[in-house]
Amino acid sequence: MSIATAIPYWSRVLGAAYLMIPATLLVSSCTDSDDSEGPTTWEIGDPATTDYPEDYYAGGRLGTTAVNTATAFEQPTKAVEDAGMMTAFNEGEYLFEKDYNTNTEGAFHGLGPVYVRRGCLYCHPGYGHGARQTEYKADNHRNGYLLVVYDKTTNAYIRSVAGMPQTGAVKPFKAPIDESQIRIAWHDYTDEWGNKFPDGETYSLIYPEVTIPYGAYYAPVVVARGGKDVTLDESQYNNEIGVLLESTIGIYGTGLTDAITDDDITAQWESESKYFNSIGRTDALNPAMWDQATNTWKSYYANSLQGDGTKYVRRYTYALSRGPILDAAGANAIWNITNVTRSDRRYHYLDLAGTYYATKSSQDPEVQAGFTDYINRIDPAKKHPEWHTGDLQKDIYTYLTSKQLDAEMGDTQYKNLMIWHRGLAVPAARNTTTEDFKKGKELFSQIGCAACHRPSWQTGDDHIQDPARFFTSDSDMPRYPHQKIWPYTDFVQHRLWMKNDIRTGWCRTTPLWGRGLAAKCGSGVERLHDCRARNVVEAILWHGCRNEGGTSDAYNSVVKFRNLSKKERDQIIYFIESI
Repeated sequence: MSIATAIPYWSRVLGAAYLMIPATLLVSSCTDSDDSEGPTTWEIGDPATTDYPEDYYAGGRLGTTAVNTATAFEQPTKAVEDAGMMTAFNEGEYLFEKDYNTNTEGAFHGLGPVYVRRGCLYCHPGYGHGARQTEYKADNHRNGYLLVVYDKTTNAYIRSVAGMPQTGAVKPFKAPIDESQIRIAWHDYTDEWGNKFPDGETYSLIYPEVTIPYGAYYAPVVVARGGKDVTLDESQYNNEIGVLLESTIGIYGTGLTDAITDDDITAQWESESKYFNSIGRTDALNPAMWDQATNTWKSYYANSLQGDGTKYVRRYTYALSRGPILDAAGANAIWNITNVTRSDRRYHYLDLAGTYYATKSSQDPEVQAGFTDYINRIDPAKKHPEWHTGDLQKDIYTYLTSKQLDAEMGDTQYKNLMIWHRGLAVPAARNTTTEDFKKGKELFSQIGCAACHRPSWQTGDDHIQDPARFFTSDSDMPRYPHQKIWPYTDFVQHRLWMKNDIRTGWCRTTPLWGRGLAAKCGSGVERLHDCRARNVVEAILWHGCRNEGGTSDAYNSVVKFRNLSKKERDQIIYFIESI
């Protein structure tokens, strides 16, 4: 849990050990062995009294924390305290940190009947990025991997498992995918330069290959083709279905990027589209998202099920599947990862079609044998008589497909969770006054990294956008109006053409802020969507591919990086680990 709310904000974020020391004297050195990949000296200062460069305040004056210890990723913003929301923030944090269970009452009840993880920290160790895995175990607290099972013919998710495939189940139900049969293999990769810099320094690159055999699926494998659901046999599955990994990213600072206006993000897409058109690259932006011919959005995010269908600019997840934060990954994950229902989600997160798992379960003798005891525990007062008819096949199917489940998470709990989510601060940049930082920043821009990893943005008025219409006003959430923030992303999708690349190949530029503290915070230190990059150097070099059907959008920048001196390369790394 976060530090006690009674301590004034800037004293609290500096840590109790420093409360009696003048802010101008607060300088410390980090020598922790687990932080060997990042800078070892840190600037510590009270932003209210200490004069640092503007990029020190990564989250602006309202969203930056000076904490750079193991709790750096879990600090509240000043905006939370200003709004009098610290109690709600702490209660929301509590919901994030604990495992959910199969009880029928209590703050953490309602797990299942199937699930991806039992809690949030499994996927977000230390509140950050998932860690690279050599085997797929949902109960591994550092496993941030989500399975991506898709039809190679259409590039769409298969219909018979959820978009985030579950590998856990509450008895008597069975997991949609048997995780004991999932295999992750890591392979060496040699780039066009033989994994060697011009000055002779060598490096290594690896990529994952994940396989799931046909027999690991509980229900038949079904895909959508030509407007129809098609069931695949084993030979078709082996040839036509792909499996990839995607890992979670850090959740701190998401509220700040939510405060950027849709118009400003649109302007960024327009700018890049005009540039690519001017050089004849008419296929440089994802055609599913953006029409380069007209310089307009092809796809918006909307919630017609719970909201009124209002269109919002897509800004979150690798696939740009989500719009505003209040209906984005975090708002969904507390439901679709644990299958804990709430008043606006009174149905189970099952397969994409909604029926294949239910049908298979209803016909399973072992599920039938245990269902009566299960449903009597879930619904002892028989408030839902349609689940207790005595026709086991019918009862199981009706329960699993019900749209009128009881809410297991209260509305106040959910509101507090989202206050916490939107209220997480960004650690201040470190070493901003050093010559290595300044030179690294200069080189970062010179070689072209800043073209996609856009350094700074200005937030707008920050009126709360909620596509699901759960929250009613700006006062429901901490807000960040008119802040200059430094996330280092353009919110645009690009292609790197990596071996075993992300599904579709299009990936939103990931924010870089705060990642240099990953080891200290217990987060995964690996980078890129599937944790293939074990350090920053590998992450950069994976941007230089042109062997898998195309040339990376960042290829020329990687060539320039490779041709720098060892000292200059190290300065760029130092800068990235400091922002």
